[in-house]
Amino acid sequence: MVEQPERHFTVAEIAQNRNLSSDLIRKLFLNEPGVIVISQPKRYKRVYRVLRIPESVEQRVFARITNGAPK
Repeated sequence: MVEQPERHFTVAEIAQNRNLSSDLIRKLFLNEPGVIVISQPKRYKRVYRVLRIPESVEQRVFARITNGAPK
């Protein structure tokens, strides 16, 4: 049986689905294990990064940050 590949989201997709800013999503996921970060550092220029966030990582992070919220 062939396993289906996991869905990967962009920062913009998660921001739109969760009604949050892209900047906040980028900060939450930049150093998270499992996130694919594509970048080409250029000398003396700003570093541009593209993040691809697996569905399981998105669920894990939001479960972690919402469980600590006061009720």
